[in-house]
Amino acid sequence: MNKQLFGIFCLVMSVLCSSCITNKDVVYLQDKGGTTVSDSLQIQALSKPYRVQVNDILSIDVKALDKELVEIFNPTSSSSNNNGRGSEQSLYFTGFTVDLHGNIEFPVLGELNVLGYTVEEIEAMVKRELLAQYFKETAQIFVTVKLAGLKYTTLGEISAGTRVIYRDRVNILEAIANAGDIRVTGDRKDVMIIRQYPQGQKIHHIDLTDINAMKSEFYYIQPNDIILVKPLKRKALGGGQTAVQNLTTIVSVFSVLVSTYFIIKSL
Repeated sequence: MNKQLFGIFCLVMSVLCSSCITNKDVVYLQDKGGTTVSDSLQIQALSKPYRVQVNDILSIDVKALDKELVEIFNPTSSSSNNNGRGSEQSLYFTGFTVDLHGNIEFPVLGELNVLGYTVEEIEAMVKRELLAQYFKETAQIFVTVKLAGLKYTTLGEISAGTRVIYRDRVNILEAIANAGDIRVTGDRKDVMIIRQYPQGQKIHHIDLTDINAMKSEFYYIQPNDIILVKPLKRKALGGGQTAVQNLTTIVSVFSVLVSTYFIIKSL
């Protein structure tokens, strides 16, 4: 019986010790041998220009020397004096939404197909059409096109929710920090990014514990991305997150085993 008790104790202890979460599981951007220290300082993240998709909301601002000439093109100008997030959220009602056919309805110009274009290309398109149909070259118009915020969703071992960041470029670490960081029990080595494409959605994977993640084309998030963080396998085992927690669990289990042994022996 002593051998059986000792065997069970050893088994439980080995399982719980192996379930301890280490620094390698939680530290971001570690040098895992693929780069040198000098190389690490020169890593350039790959960031492809974002191309507009269905349901995106665009903010299009037209400026000219004569402000009265462009008022019809700027439906959000009335809220521009409300400095703060409220005026930006109002773009949901006053911005230009890309419909299922990839079009926006722009004053005077009518329907413009913007699906698959970058914001810079849309700026050039709008300016070209305005000069061709409405303005003269002497009007000296200036067109600015921006996405109405970068919206993304987080799920899993991270605070769940949908958030909007009002910037043109946001990397995945900034997005995660904005959501309150990944929990200790989250798997940083295999973070899933569900990304929307014209053909549908695709799932991509990125290891945030590896410094080479900065070279990934998925390091920068895109509008409507879903960031999904899976739990570590250690969490499923029910072990503690630290060595102290594991030791406490081991002592508790051992105490139960010893008590059970003496109860059975006294029968």
